[in-house]
Amino acid sequence: MKASLKALLQQTQSNELLSLDDKRLDLLVQLVEQLDKWNKAYNLTSVRDPKQMLSRHIVDSLVVSPFLQGERFIDVGTGPGLPGLPLAIANPDKAFVLLDSLGKRIRFIRQVCHQLNITNVTAVQSRVEDFTEHSHSFDGVLSRAFASLNDMLNWCGHLPKVEGKFYALKGQYPQQELDELSQQYKIDQIQRLQVPGIDGERHIVIISPAHSSS
Repeated sequence: MKASLKALLQQTQSNELLSLDDKRLDLLVQLVEQLDKWNKAYNLTSVRDPKQMLSRHIVDSLVVSPFLQGERFIDVGTGPGLPGLPLAIANPDKAFVLLDSLGKRIRFIRQVCHQLNITNVTAVQSRVEDFTEHSHSFDGVLSRAFASLNDMLNWCGHLPKVEGKFYALKGQYPQQELDELSQQYKIDQIQRLQVPGIDGERHIVIISPAHSSS
């Protein structure tokens, strides 16, 4: 499986992902093994094939890594730790809070972090609207298949720093959501992502508060 992961990363042609060392690759493979194991009992993802998990969960998360600016991030509606866990493994110098309202998902994340000795992740069970003790403390807010752009911004607006950014991972180009975007926010970047092994489009939308100087 490690060879398959390496081959997928080579197809991304991202220097940052190609430079992941063997230790990080081993941890990512172990993450897939744990996800496959827990999935049988906890139904964490509809993807059942570990090889498909490599492309549809691991690489699909990692392609965000080159866009991240800052040191402290929160992954809202993280599910079984996606994209947060792969990003934390790939970026040991950054800190990640993984937030989800379902206890079984948080228990899985905590167990994986314990087993794999991932020390830069904090797993929190909470609705994002209720998670207010760390308001305005994050460089970036990540979401993957979480909500519409406006809902994400409405529910998560208290989380980033003044100069913080929102990183929304989308499938097809979200034209309607962009048209409806609140004027309180501005689009920094929209980039189509190349994710080998996945049919269909992937995009990242990076958003800042309109008052931000970035």
